[in-house]
Amino acid sequence: MTFVACRECQQEVSQIARKCPHCRAPNPGRADWQGTGREWKSSTTIWGYPLVHIAYGRNPQGKLRVAKGVIAIGQFAIGLIAIAQFGVGFLFGFGQFMLALSAFAQVAVTPTIGIGQLATGYIALGQIALGYYALGYYALGIYGWGVNHRDIEALTFFAHYLPFLRAPE
Repeated sequence: MTFVACRECQQEVSQIARKCPHCRAPNPGRADWQGTGREWKSSTTIWGYPLVHIAYGRNPQGKLRVAKGVIAIGQFAIGLIAIAQFGVGFLFGFGQFMLALSAFAQVAVTPTIGIGQLATGYIALGQIALGYYALGYYALGIYGWGVNHRDIEALTFFAHYLPFLRAPE
């Protein structure tokens, strides 16, 4: 077995060690290790943030890479527009769990329009919809249409914006 100096603490470790037993640095025997995943930022910036930032995986120190930009794409993302597994989108979010002004996600937590399996917002569409106007299997709202609540005002509202809900003429 070959021993080398850990790139972080300089103590002796195995060249194939996954973590340094002294400082817990990941892959301590690889001086060129850049972490897992990838990261890319566009050269164009707006207010100091990259126009597009794509990031996933972990950095050389083992911390999660978070995409932060006008358009942020990654496992974790924060931006005006966020596309992520977990994200915060100040205007729009698309992903698995999204906190945004408006979102299309498995769990969409929004104050305006949320579409997803669990959706919140002034207008909410989802399997479980929580909103002022709610359309879903379980619709909880002032005006809701679902198995538990059938408000004609909700149906009228959604039929106006979603023409496929209207009865054929």
